[in-house]
Amino acid sequence: MSISKGDKLPEGKLLKPGANGPEEVAAADLAKGRVAIFAVPGAYTPTCTNAHMPSFVKNADKFREKGVSRVVCITVNDPFVAGKWAADTGATDAGIEVLADGDGSFTKALGMNIEGAGWVNGRSKRYAMLVNDGTVEELQVEESPGACSVSSGDSLLDLV
Repeated sequence: MSISKGDKLPEGKLLKPGANGPEEVAAADLAKGRVAIFAVPGAYTPTCTNAHMPSFVKNADKFREKGVSRVVCITVNDPFVAGKWAADTGATDAGIEVLADGDGSFTKALGMNIEGAGWVNGRSKRYAMLVNDGTVEELQVEESPGACSVSSGDSLLDLV
């Protein structure tokens, strides 16, 4: 079952690159304050790189102006790929945290996983959500992983 509006975020661990290797980030950290969370099927894929991430990079400050304390992207990749992609797309400079769900376990706990041939740990559906103190206030999920309309930064910003 997929997470829905009104649900609490599940527990889990994500990763980010650190000075001495990967560092764990508890999903509980995403439950503090008002957080915009979006997920991409994979770093460096065309729609993720050319549409989804740029829509959040251009709106990052607007989210903050509306009281969102953090903008977080989750990708089912390893933390080194996630970190490099964050730098390459301007996410790091925009203050967007790109967190890796290396084994896809958090994505599965959300019920947002998709499986496919050749994907060791699966991928994530493309979605965007607004979370307030751990509760999902808004959730927009794309019908197709190649689409980026309801989950774009512009669309989520309209709901904040």
